This record gives sequence, C-alpha cells and structure tokens, in this order.
Amino acid sequence: MKWKQAIHDFKSYLHIERGLSNNSISNYVYDLQKLVNWLESNQIDDSPINISENIIQEFIYQIAKEVNPRSQSRIISGLRGFFNYLIFEEYRKTNPLELIESPKIGRKLPDTLSEEEIDLIIAQIDLSKPQGERNRAILEILYGCGLRVSEAIQLRVSDLFFEEGFIKVTGKGDKQRFVPIAPLTIKYIDLYKKEIRNHQTISKESIDTLFLNRRGKGLGRAMIFTIIKDLVEKAGIRKNVSPHTFRHSFATHLLENGADLRAIQQMLGHESITTTEIYTHIDKSHLAKVMLQFHPRK
Repeated sequence: MKWKQAIHDFKSYLHIERGLSNNSISNYVYDLQKLVNWLESNQIDDSPINISENIIQEFIYQIAKEVNPRSQSRIISGLRGFFNYLIFEEYRKTNPLELIESPKIGRKLPDTLSEEEIDLIIAQIDLSKPQGERNRAILEILYGCGLRVSEAIQLRVSDLFFEEGFIKVTGKGDKQRFVPIAPLTIKYIDLYKKEIRNHQTISKESIDTLFLNRRGKGLGRAMIFTIIKDLVEKAGIRKNVSPHTFRHSFATHLLENGADLRAIQQMLGHESITTTEIYTHIDKSHLAKVMLQFHPRK
C-alpha cells in the first residue's frame, strides 16, 4: 500500500465513519503529509504498512525542532489515529506510535475581548460601503451567538427562525443545534438582508446562503479573518484577535454574567462539558464573586 492510497482511504474513513468536518480532515492530511515529505526528503521508502517505530521516532525528533509542543502533540495524536485506522482495517498489527508520548502541554486559555473592545472593533466598519452592513452583521452574529467561523459562512436564510428567536446552526460533523439570537443581532441581519443582500445578483449555488461576497457567492473563511484583522488594526487593539475570539468572548461574558455552564455548552455545540469548562479558568475574580454570593459559609 502506497502512502497516497492510504491517506485517500483514511480521508474517506474520517468523513464517512467518523463524520468529521472538511477542516478537521484537512488538518489530519496536512500532518500526515509532513511525515510523507520527511520520508521522501530522507529517501526512506517505508510504506504505511511496514514503517517502524524507530523511523517514526526520528521524524518526531526532527519535528520537535521545528514546531511548538502543542503542534507536536497534535501531529503525534493525528499519526496515532492514522495507524490505529490501519490496524482496524487489518493492514497492520501494531501502532508505531504506541510507546511515543506526547509532550506535556498546559491547557491554553483563549484570548477574549471586553465589551468595549468589541464595540470599538465594530465601530471601525465603514457603513457607507455595501459590504459594511454585511460585515457588521457577521461580527454581531459571531459575538451574539458564539458561532465558529465555519458555522457563520454556512448559515442559510432558511436557517433563520427570527419569530421564534433562534437560528439553526450546522456545526462539526454536520451536527445541528438551535441557538438563541438576540433582538439586536436580528436587527443587524435584517438590515443587511433588506438593504444589501436583496439587491444582489446571487449565483445559483448560493441562493440560500446568508452572507455573500460582491459576486453573489458565499464567503470563505479567509475573507472573515482578513475583515477582522483589518478592523482590529484600525481599532488599535494589540491582541491576537481572530473570528474565534468573538466566540470565546461570547462564552466568557455569558459566564461572567451568571449563565449556567450547561446552557453555554449547548449554545457552543460542545460535545463534552470539559471543553466548556475552560472558560471557568479565564476570570478568577468572577468565580470568587460567585462563591461569596452563593456559599452558605460566606
């Protein structure tokens, strides 16, 4: 079995059997390709079936010089999953990463923005341009509903249930959830739809896509990153801000204002409550206030 065929089959497995998103699958393939490129550059002809633990260890040793521990841990985890798949399909009997430990890494706390910083970023949007109303609606829904950037660009007009106060979101693994939407966010989306979107020539494949570019087609992830980067720079904010920062801020501000962690978990679409619990580490002062307010021996 050649590497190209093995990776192709692994992609199909991740998509069909595991139900992973295209982004997650791309990350797996990207890390596998690192191994393949390293093997080729070192003129090592080992196939996925006969590659040894020693060769994998040498690769990990070289990678450790180039990437941080978090990336190294991700690569090891991805490779371990790939070889477990080969064992599952009975191509191999052992996993060459079985005895290779991932580097110890701390749990990374997400960057967040204050309410004032979010308002300042949104204030930089030029509403005199057609894309201004669209950009404001995008930022408002990222922060107002805690969406991932992939979820925002996949939103459809038919996913909006404004009368009921909800939107239908398609998350990782094509899992759907209903997320509450505030009247202010509804207001800005309606403005964009009525003032901008309704006057565009929309391509056939994007007829139900909510957020469109100037050519009437759906937006890409890179465009949202660029929009936010430009606005943050204009606002003079010196933080590492991405679309995901608005999602982190959404969860953090809900928690700070007394929202239940389980409710936040459902709105974010986290499978495990432990993923959501990372937000309890962000604002220690808030946790102290909660303890003082509710503990019987305060």
